[in-house]
Amino acid sequence: MAGPVQFLCRTLRTVGLVLFYYVFSIGITFYNKWLMKGFHYPLFMTLVHLALTFCLSALTRQAMQCWTGKTRVILSWTDYLCKVAPTALATTLDIGLSNWSFLFITISLYTMTKSSAVLFILFFSLVFKLEEPNPFLILVVLLISCGLFMFTFQSTQFNMEGFLMVLLASFIGGIRWTLTQVLTQKAELGLQNPVDAMYHLQPLMFLGLFPLFLYNEGLSISTSDKLFRGTELLPLLYSVFLLSIGGVLAFGLGFSEFLLVSRTSSLTLSISGIFKEICTLVLAASVMGDKMSVLNWLGFAVCLSGIALHVGLKVHYSKNKNQSLRQLNSKSPELELPLLRHNDDEDSAAENEDEITLH
Repeated sequence: MAGPVQFLCRTLRTVGLVLFYYVFSIGITFYNKWLMKGFHYPLFMTLVHLALTFCLSALTRQAMQCWTGKTRVILSWTDYLCKVAPTALATTLDIGLSNWSFLFITISLYTMTKSSAVLFILFFSLVFKLEEPNPFLILVVLLISCGLFMFTFQSTQFNMEGFLMVLLASFIGGIRWTLTQVLTQKAELGLQNPVDAMYHLQPLMFLGLFPLFLYNEGLSISTSDKLFRGTELLPLLYSVFLLSIGGVLAFGLGFSEFLLVSRTSSLTLSISGIFKEICTLVLAASVMGDKMSVLNWLGFAVCLSGIALHVGLKVHYSKNKNQSLRQLNSKSPELELPLLRHNDDEDSAAENEDEITLH
């Protein structure tokens, strides 16, 4: 009976972790769109999220240090400015443009266009030689590209400005995740734990986005009665509270992704990401009133097939490798979050065989 009970417990744990990931991933998408309806300052909102994520990362690092009794990694200024800055700049542009686009486009168009990031991740992975050339990659690119074209073709709620923003964000996202992959896998930096990576990235991301915020929103928000020219305390506190929710969701999203991968596998994250996009589109159509034609849904299905093929190829080829440049050692006692520690040898062996896929 031990075998079936153990399998049931592992299955329930995986379902729970996937749902935990969905809460933050889907939640922050709808939160951003909802907030943008009455608060037209996406860059300022992003700055608040970055500041809160940094604070929560610092608190989490302190808790981990007290729990383990080991000092967390702190990079030198040379490594920080030379090796972390490019990743921080790409990340802040990706997030900033994504949030900005919610002023113009629907959640369904955002979700579909954002899925094209897989194309750019593949491209930059090939450029940086993190991915081996494969003829099937051409089919993956064609499926995702055709699916994106079908989804946006004759869309009644299509907005070119917002679409280009998300497409540019997806392009920069390809650079972002490639650089993040390289950054977190440099053993000498010690940023394998995403909490440490988030802690180091947030300040530079804040500084990188701040000039763009001043140029586009600085004057407008300084004269807005929603924040700086507010005359009543309760509405001001309400605005601060709403902005703070996004910071908690942003931190929770990064943490939930790490938790899911650490306790299950990267394949689970990839597959759950596909179903997450389906859930997001269904909710957008039913809750937010997004309109989608049969051609749009067909395009989404074609795009999903391309993403699914990409996931399947990575699983197939990872089984033929004993060790990969992209493989992370999540079992390092120096870097492992105490909450994520395993006692199940079978799970540990299985996870060590999985290759981390960044999204």
